[in-house]
Amino acid sequence: MWGSRRGRGATVTCIACGESVQRSAAREYDKQGDRWDRDGKEFEHLCKACYRDLCHQPRDELEALLTELHETGIPSQETFVERYGRLVEDRYGTLEERER
Repeated sequence: MWGSRRGRGATVTCIACGESVQRSAAREYDKQGDRWDRDGKEFEHLCKACYRDLCHQPRDELEALLTELHETGIPSQETFVERYGRLVEDRYGTLEERER
């Protein structure tokens, strides 16, 4: 009636800062952006401070785009960011074009 008691008192690690916090003091993070569809998922967690610092704007297609880039085997973070920027501009246009 009151929900599951499983996991109460457990600790989780914040994926942003690495701090261990009580599960009750953390927020679930679903990289697919759909935490309401819970079937077969294991969630990562954020401490409340890191959760508050997140941008809570919609991120349609972001995870798929990042996964696609990651699977190409990019050798460095700098190269990853450069390719990400090019791919976003190719798909959605430049910021200047979108502001018109």
